[in-house]
Amino acid sequence: MNYNKINNLFAWLCFVIASATFIITAEPTASFWDCGEFIAAAYKLQVVHQPGAPLFLMLQKVFSLLAGSDVTRVAFWMNVGSALSSGATILFLFWTITALAKKILSKAGEELSTAKIIIIIGSGLVGALAYTYSDTFWFSAVESEVYAMSSLCTAIVFWATLKWDAHADDDKDADKWIIFIAYVMGLSIGVHLLNLLAIPAIALVYYFRKYKNPTGKGTLIALLTGIIILGVIQYGIIQYLVKLAAYFDLFFVNTLGLGFGSGVFVFAVLVLGGLTYGILYSIRKAKPILNMALLCVAFILLGYSSFTMIIIRAKANPALNNSAPDNAFAFLSYLNREQYGDRPLLYGQYFDSKVIDYKQGGNIYRKGETKYEVAGKKFEAVYDRNTLLPRMYSDDPQHAGFYRDWMKLGENESPTFIQNLGFLFSYQTGFMYARYFLWNFAGRQNDDQGHGNYTSGNWISGIKPLDAMHLGSQENLPPSITENKAYNRLYFLPLILGLIGAIWHFSRSQKDAGVVGLLFFFTGVAIVLYLNQNPLQPRERDYAYAGSFYAFTIWIGLGVAAIATWLQKKISPSTAGIVATLVGLLAAPVLMAKEEWDDHDRSEKFTTRDFAADYLESCAPNAILFTYGDNDTYPLWYVQEVEGVRPDVRVVNLSLLGTDWYIRQMKDKINQADPLPITMSDNKYVQGVRDVIRYYDYKFAEPIELKNLFEVLTSDNDNDKVAMQDGSKENILPTKNFKITINPTEVVATKTVSPALKDNIAPVMEWTYNKGYVTKTELAMFDILAHNDWKRPVYFAITVPSSNYIGLEKYLYNEGFAYRLLPLKPAEADSTQGEPNKVNTDQMYNNMINKFKWGNMKNASYLDPESTRMIATIIKSFNTLASTLLSEGRTAEAKKVLKRAVEVIPDKNYLFYYVLHRYYTADLLYKVNETAEANKLVKNTADFINAELNYIGGQSSTQQNFAMSDVQLGVSVLNELIRITEENKQTALNTDLKNKFTALRSKLSLSF
Repeated sequence: MNYNKINNLFAWLCFVIASATFIITAEPTASFWDCGEFIAAAYKLQVVHQPGAPLFLMLQKVFSLLAGSDVTRVAFWMNVGSALSSGATILFLFWTITALAKKILSKAGEELSTAKIIIIIGSGLVGALAYTYSDTFWFSAVESEVYAMSSLCTAIVFWATLKWDAHADDDKDADKWIIFIAYVMGLSIGVHLLNLLAIPAIALVYYFRKYKNPTGKGTLIALLTGIIILGVIQYGIIQYLVKLAAYFDLFFVNTLGLGFGSGVFVFAVLVLGGLTYGILYSIRKAKPILNMALLCVAFILLGYSSFTMIIIRAKANPALNNSAPDNAFAFLSYLNREQYGDRPLLYGQYFDSKVIDYKQGGNIYRKGETKYEVAGKKFEAVYDRNTLLPRMYSDDPQHAGFYRDWMKLGENESPTFIQNLGFLFSYQTGFMYARYFLWNFAGRQNDDQGHGNYTSGNWISGIKPLDAMHLGSQENLPPSITENKAYNRLYFLPLILGLIGAIWHFSRSQKDAGVVGLLFFFTGVAIVLYLNQNPLQPRERDYAYAGSFYAFTIWIGLGVAAIATWLQKKISPSTAGIVATLVGLLAAPVLMAKEEWDDHDRSEKFTTRDFAADYLESCAPNAILFTYGDNDTYPLWYVQEVEGVRPDVRVVNLSLLGTDWYIRQMKDKINQADPLPITMSDNKYVQGVRDVIRYYDYKFAEPIELKNLFEVLTSDNDNDKVAMQDGSKENILPTKNFKITINPTEVVATKTVSPALKDNIAPVMEWTYNKGYVTKTELAMFDILAHNDWKRPVYFAITVPSSNYIGLEKYLYNEGFAYRLLPLKPAEADSTQGEPNKVNTDQMYNNMINKFKWGNMKNASYLDPESTRMIATIIKSFNTLASTLLSEGRTAEAKKVLKRAVEVIPDKNYLFYYVLHRYYTADLLYKVNETAEANKLVKNTADFINAELNYIGGQSSTQQNFAMSDVQLGVSVLNELIRITEENKQTALNTDLKNKFTALRSKLSLSF
């Protein structure tokens, strides 16, 4: 048997299996979170959020071409790009596992027996396919995100390291593999930085190969050397090289008077010239180590050069141009992710530390008209209490409350260093890493995001006594767990197989096992230390640790070799290899595929695209639509930029509007969307100018006209400013009471209000601003509202937090997925701030019945958590519309709305909060004489609540208290269902509900 041919054949077989799996289960369009931005940016080669992924975007652009003229297939083909990248990862993982197994099972030059070939190939097959069907890797493999391609870079680098190791002694040109590794490392920077974490493991491989008798001291030095190399690349090459270029440019532009970029050009020439000279010098002087080091730096820089795409495209000012990094200092800020702030790593404050001073740092530079200007100074807060390895550091009130709850700190108790480390081990390592690790190799409870409660997002095994040890009773599990597609029970089998493989690996080849262990550590626990995540993350973060799970599947594969070695004592070697392979396949990839296929098959889901289109279709022509987060912005960018849906609507992300570069871009026409009516000149809002305008109450008797107030806020006249303690003068906000005077003829002429409603137009819109300061975000909003003159419709997406309405709630009218700002007379009850509660009935009806698409959410085989969260919002929207129609006496239309809701909304209750609005839907169905449908909905909802609360009632009193919010919600909805069925004379159903309620009262130890 020819081992090489068999090895290659089965490697490519794994590639085909993995790629086919990922393509079959791939999302047919864009996904939530960053995918919409990445697809839109790749399609037109634009600039994504910091720190960019230029190589990923360029490669995905190639895949987009496969869609031809059908723009609706662009996203799918980019998802295929991730699927094939993931399939190729499996290919290189197979070769990695077989190389490690072969190294143990055969001596150099020895001809392999059939039995050994079976064991080696079986190991590769089981390990590679286990990673194929692992939860975290599969999730990223079916969408257009960077993590699939990043995994491929890691796989290639580790495989190439083993190739060098195999040929280092017998091939004088073996060092070409090290140069190849450096080049792939450089390329990977243009995808994601995670690949760099393989460097310490590579350093150990190099040391073990070059030094035949390694020592503990030498091993430690090699490890430290690898960490230093990692730091040099991460900071020296990626950041400080660009920083030096920026300061070269500063000197050439500001001191020598040359043009922007001249210093960068000279610096690039010096770097390239220095590298060339150094390489030639190392050759002439026969210095191989210097030569290798310089060649590696050169090839890293060659790979890193993909970032020139960012600068080139930024200068072209495309529609998506995040941070506008078109000059040296903007590019440096972009690479350093300065938009996202910083967090302490080795030394810093506790969450309750007090700021006692500020330490002034260097200048912040921005590009001016002819030279770089100082935008301000960097300041670092000085705290009264600091600690090594600060883990509980965020002073956000929600985070502070979580720290106290998690670590059981009293209300005024300050954390100690031991408690600080306790948070590191229990939450950051235990909950935010070990939990994810066990998702992949033990089992998963459900895909509801977990924040520490015992019914959401935990790991499970399916072995009830063991699961009960950390989750309480596992009897009569509720439907939120058992009916969730992500209820995956692996019974610890993949984990056990991996542990067997790891033990066997360390017993047979401590050096190689140590290398894999180091890769496992640096792509897992080391990331925990580096990320230093604060609690209450907006999404699960398991994708960050995929490299660690990759390393563990190497040991899952070697578990086959371990079992085969043991079985050889009982049966023939060939039979042992076959049996071990079959056992490994059943215990890991087959079981994993069986359990996890249904929660990774996104092939029938169109929710992201359709919901994004619905946001846009909610708007009148040429509208301005304010959004806030990733999931109400990135998908909208995708459908506009790629599929051409409503390109006339100007999407304005309020999270970005506080930056000068974004405000500048809003003043340009994009696609068919006109510029925003922003009148401020650039110098009014550049970085360092009017970053925050403070509020000082001047106690004006009447509200101030917004246009006049805006002029005061942006005035450069000292008479319009207030002196500060340091002698400087700043603009201030003198009142929170605003008004806009309305010209009824004007708002009718612009079709803002129909002629029939002319008498309802408010002569003056008056409202109270809801913040104690003004940032650039609000300043730009004031400018838009003051100078729009009702020429363009203004909307807020329904997912925008109410704090961002700037107090305009009583003038906002629901038209579907967006609230429209209308100058109509508010009712007396609308004088207080809160959620908008009014409806533009005709427009909302037309949108929801005739325009909106619903993403196949009722019939899709799987809906991701973001889609299910939107369902509650959609139910509420249908209820609001139907209720308003009924109040207007339009029963037939209300009935049609409710029937449409029943038609498109899934019957399934995905999560507990999902029931919140369902009782109201049932009440409305009764009112339109859809009694059978209402009864079905009541019974469905009541059964769900009953099962959930019965499960909670079977837990300890401590866990019941922990679930207090769920209990209160469930009881509240049950009470409403009892009231509704009683009012609508559904006697039998009402009696059944009361019996359920009575039984629950006796079971739950909580009072309600």
